[in-house]
Amino acid sequence: MARKIGPRLKHSRRFGAPLFGTAKEAKILARRGYGPGQHGAEGNRRTSGYGLQLREKQKAKLIYGLLERQFRKYFEEMRSKTGDTGELLLQALERRLDNVIYRLGLATTRAQARQLVGHGHIHVNGKLVDIPSFRAGIGDTITIRPQSESKKYFEPIKKYLETYTPPAWLELDKSTLTGKVLALPTKEDTDRSIDLQLIVEFYSR
Repeated sequence: MARKIGPRLKHSRRFGAPLFGTAKEAKILARRGYGPGQHGAEGNRRTSGYGLQLREKQKAKLIYGLLERQFRKYFEEMRSKTGDTGELLLQALERRLDNVIYRLGLATTRAQARQLVGHGHIHVNGKLVDIPSFRAGIGDTITIRPQSESKKYFEPIKKYLETYTPPAWLELDKSTLTGKVLALPTKEDTDRSIDLQLIVEFYSR
């Protein structure tokens, strides 16, 4: 299972946003809200149109934890379909099982959600699914594997869920930790910091 590794905080500082959803990122960005490296505090140089497109694509890859080959495969699949390629791409990324787990609040980061899925703690429609890239569909029900419900991991998650509200396209029963996909996600439901048009322009060159 391929995954992006490396200095995550440097990536977050480069983009000026907490890409990975950790509390540590927010603290670092509040203290050092400028790019990494010797000249980071001097600000960014003027960026070309291509540079802006590349930057946006790189940011999206980091947020969803994908490598270039995986991300491009998503784009090529969505480009072959009828509709707004950017929105279709976003829907495909958001419906990845690891992201659905994260959006439901059953994990506080996508990396944590990916680990939950990969370690076999998640059921979809009553069947074990351990593939993070599995694409959830409308009507799918996501539950915790019965044997995993008693694990200590879920104790702080239940506390976290007391003040968490999932996006409108998902439903969560906090008492049973059961989630359901109600609809396809829209741009308004997801991370608005990603400029989908720039990504489409990058791959359409």
